[in-house]
Amino acid sequence: MKKKKNHKEDISTKNHNDFERIRHLSNQIMHMALRGLLRVDFLHEASKILMDFSGCDAVGMWLKERGKFYRCEVSRRPDHPYHFEIMPAEKTKEGGPIPKLHKDIWQGRLSREIFIGARKGSFWTGSKIKKKSEGSSFSREEEFRSFVLIPIAIEKENIGLLQLKSRSENFFSRRDVEFFEGAAQTVGVALLHRRAQVELRERLKEMTCLYGISKLEERENISLEGILQGIVEILPPAWLYPDIASAKIILDGQSFVTPRYCEGGDRQTADITVDGKKRGAVEVVYADKMPELDEGPFLKEERNLIDSVAREIGIIIERKQAEQDKDRLQDQLRHADRLATIGQLSAGVAHELNEPIGSILGFAQLLQKNPDLPDQVKNDIEKIMKASLHAREVIKKLMIFARQMPPQKTRVNLNQILQEGLYFLESRCVKEGIKVIRQLSENLPEVMADPAQMTQVLVNIIVNAIQAMPGGGRLTLKTGVSGNSVLLTVEDTGTGMEEKVMKRIFLPFFTTKDVGKGTGLGLAVVHGIVTSHGGSLQVSSKVGKGTRFAIHLPTADSTAEKEVFS
Repeated sequence: MKKKKNHKEDISTKNHNDFERIRHLSNQIMHMALRGLLRVDFLHEASKILMDFSGCDAVGMWLKERGKFYRCEVSRRPDHPYHFEIMPAEKTKEGGPIPKLHKDIWQGRLSREIFIGARKGSFWTGSKIKKKSEGSSFSREEEFRSFVLIPIAIEKENIGLLQLKSRSENFFSRRDVEFFEGAAQTVGVALLHRRAQVELRERLKEMTCLYGISKLEERENISLEGILQGIVEILPPAWLYPDIASAKIILDGQSFVTPRYCEGGDRQTADITVDGKKRGAVEVVYADKMPELDEGPFLKEERNLIDSVAREIGIIIERKQAEQDKDRLQDQLRHADRLATIGQLSAGVAHELNEPIGSILGFAQLLQKNPDLPDQVKNDIEKIMKASLHAREVIKKLMIFARQMPPQKTRVNLNQILQEGLYFLESRCVKEGIKVIRQLSENLPEVMADPAQMTQVLVNIIVNAIQAMPGGGRLTLKTGVSGNSVLLTVEDTGTGMEEKVMKRIFLPFFTTKDVGKGTGLGLAVVHGIVTSHGGSLQVSSKVGKGTRFAIHLPTADSTAEKEVFS
């Protein structure tokens, strides 16, 4: 009876000791998991603990996560104490990334003919395996006489393998295998906790980064350039290795970089798209070579973050563009209101001035018919008549600008209008040393237009061109077809205009000429006539190079077709 009692006590003591050992081992492994170590560091440290704890010669782990296999092994060999590699989960020409033996145990497909001592999905042996199977890794284990392979499971799903190896025969007992099966379960739980800790940490960094970007955007009077530079400086702390990380944002060819940005090294990039079009990219670069993780040395969470940052930048750009469009529309509205006011004023002034100017011109013509007038008086009357005619022409322009004179449209050929307009101006061009170049398209389609107003458009533009070439130059007149429009271009080699002047040339009464040498209505009238004919007008100019006016007018056929279907 006493012997039986001692045997029971011995079993109880062993069970208690095993419980204490597994508790101590579990505490060490779980403590590492709660630190949120990287996968490679966790596998390395856990393998070292298990090797020291078991006293065997090598411990390895296989793990499958995020579509890849991770293999880690530590050993007591001084020349090769640690090995880590990452392999794709897909099968290659050489076969699968893991040996057949490991795969069979992983998937729970043990063959009793080949594998010795299978228990609860685990495998162990205490002597050299004499028989090999095709594709197995037995030949790779020849230096070890004893080894154990135990599945690592999470919620009944095998996610990896724990491998313990020894050069001694019969190093592992059944009790040892049962003990390390418990340790493998602890490793599985620890891996789950480690993943949660890493995801929480990376999520916190991601939210901090995105919150910083939103705060930047909310700042008043900050430009898009200021926002992008601020985002660049926020990015490095959100990555795993902030001390060696630098960032760059490229938008429409313009770069924004951190002070320590370096071109070399591994990088993670994401495209910036605005309205479906690629406009640039965001990139984070490591200055030094770092261990491979999910995407090179970068985490999967960092891929999600950089994609989110790129999307947010695209949204910011769209919002800024919308604000600019709004400001531009408001400017256009104010401009249209101003034009309407000026138009009403011009119409009133024109009506008020027409009658007295007509009287002045009529009386001057009556006086001119007197045969007894001295020559000096005749000359003075001639000046009065010229001044009155000039005033009448200004009033006519005001009436056109104010839309008080509706166009009398008919089918006309712009080539003919151009030739007739040049008839009055070509002699002046010759006098000013200006060479006129005609490039008129044959079989030019007709347009629906008022011939007199089209002539006025051409004359006003050519007169401006002549005045812009006081030392002579070239005046090129060209006609052609562009889609459903007839194109007329007038190009000079004159003084050109600055950007700020070009923005104002169509404003009524704006002129760069000296007082008394221009009314500031010429181009405003041109713009009004062209738009009233359903056309468009573009201007390009470079200081010292010249100016180009391009007028698009719809063809008569397209205008008629539009009227039919309207």
